[in-house]
Amino acid sequence: MDIENKSVTSEIFLLGLTDDTELESLIFGIFLGMYLITIFGNGLIMLAIYCDSHLHTPMYLFLCHLSFNDMYLVSITVPKMLVNIQTQDQRITYVGCLSQGFFVAVCTIFECFLLGVMAYDRYVAICYPLRYTVLMNPCFCIILVLISLFISIVNGLLHSLMILNLYFCNDLEIFHFFCEIAQVIKLACSDSLINNILIFATATIFAGIPLFEIIFSYIQIVSTVLKMPSSEGKYKAFSTCGSHLSVVCLFYGTGFGVYITSKVIDSPRETAVASVMYSIVPPMLNPFIYSLRNRDMKEALKKVIARITSLL
Repeated sequence: MDIENKSVTSEIFLLGLTDDTELESLIFGIFLGMYLITIFGNGLIMLAIYCDSHLHTPMYLFLCHLSFNDMYLVSITVPKMLVNIQTQDQRITYVGCLSQGFFVAVCTIFECFLLGVMAYDRYVAICYPLRYTVLMNPCFCIILVLISLFISIVNGLLHSLMILNLYFCNDLEIFHFFCEIAQVIKLACSDSLINNILIFATATIFAGIPLFEIIFSYIQIVSTVLKMPSSEGKYKAFSTCGSHLSVVCLFYGTGFGVYITSKVIDSPRETAVASVMYSIVPPMLNPFIYSLRNRDMKEALKKVIARITSLL
């Protein structure tokens, strides 16, 4: 097999989810609809938080960043896929592929840390309500977001720089709709053992630490809530956590599902289909979860929608 030097690798082919032309038309419509729903839903969440002063709290600050991250994640992958289907051109530049993989890695880990930070916020609010405003002051909240973003960027850069050291074969075809770092590494003809170990290690650490923190926070929350004397207080405490817990289960559940699928099913295309579950479905459903299960958000969204319709 011919080996292509990393310095002259110019194009990679994203073969998408299917080769069937008729199915591609259906996939185009489905993904376009999912993309528009994701952008519109998360955009409304951000607008509602911005317009309603009652939502200018740490919990909604983190939610605003989560919504922006979800919008950015789908905007990295879906538009390119739609353009490829529409133009019947599956090519993406090597630099473009690396950039896409970098930003997907950043957004995925940033989402993990944001969910962990949001769990910590609920932990402080329920377990230490009298000290909440002191512990979760605006400056500290911004620092938490910046640290999460910094770690995510370092993770993405680490993988991208390691890929630059690889040599690739001439048949640069990925059975996926975006340049997932693990899929790019599989194209290498040189030894990629260190890259694979790095992916496993960083995923375990940077996704595992927030998950451990989420589990610890909710154990403490449940312990505190069960000690509350009134059932009304218990319901109110649990209701503030319901939306976040649903989003955590959706994100980590689909992530673990894709990982297990990739190990059980020896089909790159089926793995690509499964990856839709963690890369597109959670960002699309998150606004519905928060708007349907959160009374304050629901009221804020009603005000925003009423204001928008009055301007039309």
